[in-house]
Amino acid sequence: MVKKVLIVGGGTAGWLTAARLAKQFIDSGSDIEVSIVESANIPTIGVGEGTWPTIRDTLKTLDICETEFLNTCDATFKQGAKFVNWKKVADENEDIYYRHLFTSLYDPWEFNLAPFWSSGIAGEVPYSEAVSMQGDVCEQGKAPKNITTPQYEGLQGYAYHLDAAKFANLLKDKAVNKMKVRHIIADIGHVSVQSDGSIEYVETVTGEKLHADLFIDCTGFKCLLLGDAMKVPFVDLSHTLFVNRAVALQVPYENPNSPIACETISTAQPEGWIWDIGLQSRRGIGFVYSDKYISKGCAEQRIREYAGINTDDISAKHLEFQVGYREKFWHKNCVAIGLSAAFVEPLEASAIFLVEAAVNMLCDKFPHSQHEFEFIEKQFNQSFLFRWNKTIEFIKMHYVLSQRTDGQFWLDNKNINSIPDELRSKLAHWQNNPLSKYDFASAFEPFVMDSYQYVLYGMGFKTEVDSSRLSAEKTKKARAMFAEVNKYRTLVQEKLPNHRELIEKLKEYKFPKV
Repeated sequence: MVKKVLIVGGGTAGWLTAARLAKQFIDSGSDIEVSIVESANIPTIGVGEGTWPTIRDTLKTLDICETEFLNTCDATFKQGAKFVNWKKVADENEDIYYRHLFTSLYDPWEFNLAPFWSSGIAGEVPYSEAVSMQGDVCEQGKAPKNITTPQYEGLQGYAYHLDAAKFANLLKDKAVNKMKVRHIIADIGHVSVQSDGSIEYVETVTGEKLHADLFIDCTGFKCLLLGDAMKVPFVDLSHTLFVNRAVALQVPYENPNSPIACETISTAQPEGWIWDIGLQSRRGIGFVYSDKYISKGCAEQRIREYAGINTDDISAKHLEFQVGYREKFWHKNCVAIGLSAAFVEPLEASAIFLVEAAVNMLCDKFPHSQHEFEFIEKQFNQSFLFRWNKTIEFIKMHYVLSQRTDGQFWLDNKNINSIPDELRSKLAHWQNNPLSKYDFASAFEPFVMDSYQYVLYGMGFKTEVDSSRLSAEKTKKARAMFAEVNKYRTLVQEKLPNHRELIEKLKEYKFPKV
């Protein structure tokens, strides 16, 4: 029987896994023991500080008060992403941008407005403005909810920007003090692998042997268990996604009342792109690039120039990474979650979402005995191979659709040999056929139809719509729906507070519980 779970490694992945599993075992009356061993000498990487709306359900499941989370983690609201100069290089003093938003007024699975927008029925407005009011909300610096809105509910869809180290500490506090997770601080010196390929125990540098029935590898890029000890190969995808370096700065606001952006801002550069994330006390900015096209020193100079203020006294954090995933994510009695399983550049903030997805599946399919490992291992690996490949495809699409020609980085990204076959087939099909819910048949699609439409049409992709698809009745309905979006545009803005004002109110008040 599976009675002991040992998580190796902390950070967001380790502590989120520990908290979710322990909470489930407590709620179900199970006596399964959850332990986590982490080094005192390895800091949280904290590159990706953006999340997806799914994080709200995760926090709710863990009984974490939304107000406490926001105040403890220096967190703010995220309502989407703004992509600046991705479509093409802008003229001097001008930015060209589009938005990937979290709220569309209508569900495209129920009625797909994109073909009608493509045929010009909505007029000369960007796709995101035609189907959503949220772009205006972001532009005006509004929050997605009021102080009287119940926790984890919103008048607009939202996720969060957060300080990853503070988030991991909050999860640690809840897991240890409320969910009785055993916390061991130690460095791992050895992983003992048995003759059948499974892990027998992990041994600390002081000689303590830690036994378990199921081991979870959250050791980050090192992948000490699944990779180093169990020899599961790494699948390198640097031929598809080229970025392999990042340089980051934590930049304080110029004054305490500075506006807080309520969207992730991604600004394209000749050799990569810059993220700009607004937390309560600072901005987190970073340049993601490939060292094939720009040097480390020049990359740091670029991000300091972008910051807009003097950053000479702020130290830069340089990171190296390899894009790809393990050939298997679950092998024998070991599951890899987080960076030990895979890493894809943080363009669409998918890292924490995929940790959530892995933990959710582990909770739902948790094996009662080791006899069930083989079947669940197969299901888990199939599911996450699909999810990671879809994530890579979606991120690559941003580069493929770009019209930028100002650097070899962008030209190489459009080389047909670097584009996944399935993405090429889809883009060819979508030139004459609107996206359909049948293109997203799996329940495990990480990026849904809405997301593809925001990026495709934001980047200027054209779908030539056959008029036979647009009946008079459906066209009339589409016109009414576009008009409805405009009707609600002003109303939504009037009902929503300023982003920073709401964040400041939460120092004194709390969102009500449902």
